[in-house]
Amino acid sequence: MTEQAKWNFDNSYTRLPQPFFARLKPNPVRSPKLVLFNEPLATALGLNGEALQQPEGVAVLAGNVIPEGGEALAQAYAGHQFGHFTMLGDGRALLIGEQITPDGNRFDIQLKGSGRTPFSRGGDGRAALGPMLREFLISEAMHALGIPTTRSLAVVTTGEEIWRETELPGAVLTRVAKSHLRVGTFQYAAGRGEVSDVKTLADYAIKRHYPELAESENPYLSLLEQVISRQAKLISQWQLVGFVHGVMNTDNMTISGETIDYGPCAFMDNYDPATVFSSIDTQGRYAYGNQPQIANWNLARFAETLVPLLAEDETKGVEMAQSAIEGFKGQYVSNWLAGMRKKLGLFNAEDGDKDFVEKLLRLMHEHEADYTNTFRLLTLGQPEKTAMNGAAEFSEWLEQWQQRQSRQAQTKDEAMKLMRTNNPAVIPRNHRVEEALAAAVDEEDDSLVKQLIAVLKEPYAYSEEQERYAEVPERCQHGYVTYCGT
Repeated sequence: MTEQAKWNFDNSYTRLPQPFFARLKPNPVRSPKLVLFNEPLATALGLNGEALQQPEGVAVLAGNVIPEGGEALAQAYAGHQFGHFTMLGDGRALLIGEQITPDGNRFDIQLKGSGRTPFSRGGDGRAALGPMLREFLISEAMHALGIPTTRSLAVVTTGEEIWRETELPGAVLTRVAKSHLRVGTFQYAAGRGEVSDVKTLADYAIKRHYPELAESENPYLSLLEQVISRQAKLISQWQLVGFVHGVMNTDNMTISGETIDYGPCAFMDNYDPATVFSSIDTQGRYAYGNQPQIANWNLARFAETLVPLLAEDETKGVEMAQSAIEGFKGQYVSNWLAGMRKKLGLFNAEDGDKDFVEKLLRLMHEHEADYTNTFRLLTLGQPEKTAMNGAAEFSEWLEQWQQRQSRQAQTKDEAMKLMRTNNPAVIPRNHRVEEALAAAVDEEDDSLVKQLIAVLKEPYAYSEEQERYAEVPERCQHGYVTYCGT
């Protein structure tokens, strides 16, 4: 089976000290059935997709069988959940191994919803079909948008029902990640009170994700700076497409800079910085407009764990950590503003650009303009179709925009081409996602999910078939929420 599927494991995480994980045996499910499979991703991983879609392969994707070379384990980590520190761990996930691809890259292969672990904290360790389909759909949409993310290889139903206020079909998602090292993993190491554990973990993170830092003057400071840099870019990319993560706990921030955990997440319709989609975020801590500040806060918690490694003198270590963290805001704003210039077809920078962009966003907010479609219509040269059409301030802004573009060397056609490659024509619209998930869960019809995934694979195509997927619901879903699905 291993030879047929072409699993090629080298499990470096198991060489960390035992407290970082718990070895497990499979938690078999009754009747696994493949619902979604990501053939291009399988090929990129060096896997035989055809073999994985056979019963023996599906048994692996369901967690019934660990393939040869795999080592099943649940990772330990901690996290600030809505600001409160908790010792956590993989309560319903099983890392079955690290796949080495044909080009030498390493990826975690993790099963989500695979059953209880020592970290389940009373939960059943299982997952419902709807949330697993959501993660597959949204994570692949994020990948197509060019945003660093974990990806989804497969969704398998278990043939068993789970209880979440009502009975729901169970499922297992196969998640692929550069690693599952989190800010919370470092918090776990630091929380144990052993500096040696933090050092071991930091050395591992450097070797796995930032090997070029090993020879730097202060590799741990360099690690902190690199993680800050990647997160500053990642969060700017979220903001630029209107993505709301929903639960930016420290255990949901990766050291690699990938987006992870697609539970309570969604994309904005109307532009509103206060947009919240998580049913449990009643205070708006993780609202769209708060995401940069929360990322900064999370990175400060990461920096705290590294202080003993930064310098022998604690005071100096704290100063070094604070200095590094203070650089996040500037990097974020620089990335975000550079992205906004591209969305508006601007190739050069001018001093008033930030105010210029913020004026547009303010108008969008005041007129309840759809975020994605506003930029889409500007890209198509149809500003008269936006919600702001007829407003004097918007007419003034359009004139300023034309003047701004005229002051650059590039032609109007070049500007429009830049906009087309940075403003998606389609995103996973909330009503489309819910429509597809309802059909799959309630009617056992996965055709709408597959259609939506196919459309989202080319978000910048601006094709005719995408037109209906760009439509907003007749009544904006201000009250739309999503759920953890745990």
